[in-house]
Amino acid sequence: MSSKESYRVELRSAARQLSDRCLYSAAKWAAELLIDIEPDAHAPASSASSSAASARATPSTSSAARPLSHLHPAASAYRRRLRSAASSGDIAATPPAGVSYISTPVPDDDGFNSDGGNDRYLLAKSYFDCRDYRRAAHALRGQTGKKAGFLRCYALYLAGEKRKEEEMIELDGSLGKSDVVNSELISLERELSSLRRIGSIDSFGLYLYGLVLKDKGCESLAVTVFVESVNSFPWNWSAWSELQSLCTSTDTLNKLNLKNHWMKDFFLASAYQELKMHEEALKRYECLLGVFRSSDYIQSQIATALYSLRELDEAEVIFEDLLRNDPYRVESMDIYSNLLYAKECFSALSFLAHRVFLTDKYRPESCCIIANYYSLKGQHEKSVLYFRRALKLNRKYLSAWTLMGHEYVEMKNTPAAIDAYRRAIEINPRDYRAWYGLGQTYEVMNMPFYALYYFRKSSYLQPNDSRLWIAMAQCYESAPLQMLEEAIKCYTRAANSNDSEGIALHQLAKLHGVLGHSEQAAFFYKKDLERMEAEGRQGPNMVEAMLYLARYYKSEKKLEEAEFYCTRLLDYTGEGDGKKSSERIEDSSNRFSLDGHWTFWFMKFFENIESHVHIGNGVGLLTDLKYLMITWEK
Repeated sequence: MSSKESYRVELRSAARQLSDRCLYSAAKWAAELLIDIEPDAHAPASSASSSAASARATPSTSSAARPLSHLHPAASAYRRRLRSAASSGDIAATPPAGVSYISTPVPDDDGFNSDGGNDRYLLAKSYFDCRDYRRAAHALRGQTGKKAGFLRCYALYLAGEKRKEEEMIELDGSLGKSDVVNSELISLERELSSLRRIGSIDSFGLYLYGLVLKDKGCESLAVTVFVESVNSFPWNWSAWSELQSLCTSTDTLNKLNLKNHWMKDFFLASAYQELKMHEEALKRYECLLGVFRSSDYIQSQIATALYSLRELDEAEVIFEDLLRNDPYRVESMDIYSNLLYAKECFSALSFLAHRVFLTDKYRPESCCIIANYYSLKGQHEKSVLYFRRALKLNRKYLSAWTLMGHEYVEMKNTPAAIDAYRRAIEINPRDYRAWYGLGQTYEVMNMPFYALYYFRKSSYLQPNDSRLWIAMAQCYESAPLQMLEEAIKCYTRAANSNDSEGIALHQLAKLHGVLGHSEQAAFFYKKDLERMEAEGRQGPNMVEAMLYLARYYKSEKKLEEAEFYCTRLLDYTGEGDGKKSSERIEDSSNRFSLDGHWTFWFMKFFENIESHVHIGNGVGLLTDLKYLMITWEK
C-alpha cells in the first residue's frame, strides 16, 4: 500500500466512526482531509518491504513536500523566509506514522445486547440528529457497549448544554452574563471517572470526560485525559482542538506526552498559531502540504498566519483562491473580511458580504462579515447590530466581541466598549486585541495609568507588533505623564518590530531633540529621511527632517552637509525653480569660498531658511536667497 493510500484508509474509516458517534464536526474535518490527499503520481508494484517503508512516510518526512509555489508569485517573500528558517532545523519532524499507533483506526465496538441493541442505537442516533437529546439517552438505557455508552452520555451532556443556554437567556438575555452551569456535569463525571478507573472507556469516552472536566474547571486533569484520548484515537480533531484550547503557553505544550503520528503535526501547527508563533506554524503547514497539497484547511491556516504577520497582500491571494475553489465557503472568511477591512477594499468586502448573505446569512461568520462591511461604510450602529446577532448565534465568538468593542469606541460608548473587551478576555485571556482595545478606551477617557496597564498586557502577548509599542509610547508621551525616556524605549521596540508606517523613527528623532540629544536626533532624522526616500514619500516629516539636519550640521560647523540639506529644502519647496535654485546656490557657494566670506553669508542665509521653510512657502525662501545674492554682488 502506498503512503498516501494508507492515509486514505485511515481517514476513510475514521470519518465513518466519528459520524456514527455523532461527532459531526470531526467527521467533516476528516472527510475534507481525505479528498485533499494528492493522488499518487505512479503506483509502483513494489515489494512488500518497500510498501511498508512508504507507508511509514509522513508529511513531515516525505520527500514529496514542496514549497508553496502553486499558491501565487506574491508569496515568494514568504517562501524565501520559510526555506531559510527550515534550513536552520528549528522544527523537529514528527516521527513516521505507525511507530506508536496502529496503521488503521480501531474496528467498531458495537457491544450491543442481543435483543435488538443495534436497532435501539439506530433509533437513538435518529433522535440525536433531530436534537432530541434526552430521548436519545433514554433509548439507550441498559446498553452496556462502549459505543452505546458514549452516545448516551454525549446526548446527556448536550441536553444539559441546551438547557443551560435556555436558562441563561431566561435570566440575563441572549448576551447577558450568568453563572448557570450544565446540570449533567456531576453525574457524568462520576460515571466516566469510574469507567476510566476500571479501564472500560474508549477514546471517545475519554474525549467526553475531558469536556466535562474542562467545563468544571479541572484543567490539569482535562489535559491528561485529552492526551489519553488522542493517543488512543488520533483522528478525532475535536479532541485535538479541546486540548489546544488548554495549552495557553509553550511550557504546557512542550510537556504534553503525545505519541507520534502525522495528526500531531496538524495539532502543533494549530497550537503554534494560537500562541502567536506564526513562523513555526508556517513551517509545519509547509511540510503537511507535501501530502495534503489541495487542503483548503491548510491554506486557510496559512492565510490566517500571513494575515497575523501583516503580510496582507500574500494572505489576500490565498483567500481569493479559497473562495474561487469553494464559492460557498464560510469558514475563515471572517478573517478575510478583517483583511479587506484593514486594506479598505470596499468593493471586495461588499462582494464578500453579499456572497455569504446569500449562502447562509445566519452563520456567526456571515454576520461578522456583514458587520465589517457596515463598519467600513461608517454605519457603526448597523455594524453593532450584526455583531450582536453573531453573538446571539455563538456567545463565545471571540472576534465578534473584540470588533464590537471597536465599534462602541467609534460611537463614543466607552462603558459598552469596556464590557465587550472584557467579555472577549474572559473567553480568551491571550487575545491581545481585546487588551489593546481596553488600553485605547481608557486612553480616550484620560486615564493613562489604566491604559498603560492594558497596553503592557497586549504587548506582552504580541511583542512583535509595532502598533502596540507605539500606542504605549504615545501614552507615556501624553501630557499627564510626560515620561519621555520610557516613550523612547517603546518607540525603539516599535522601530525594531517592522514599523511599516515609520511613526517610530520620526518620534524617536523628535523626542531626542526635545531632550537635547542632538546627535541621536540627527541619526534618527537621517534614518527616517532615508526611509521616506526609499518609499517615495513626501510631506511635513521630510521637511522637518531636512531642516533639523541642516541646523544640526550648521551647529557642528559642517557647512557642506548643512548646505546640502538647505539645497534640498529649496528643491522641495520651490518645485518649479528647483533646478535653477540649486545651480545658483552651488555657484554662489563657490564664489563665497573663494572670497573668504562663506561662513558669514551662509549663516545669514540659514537664519532666513529657519524662519521661512514650510511646505508651499518656497516663494519667501527664494526671495531671501535672491536678496543674499544681490547683497553679495554689491
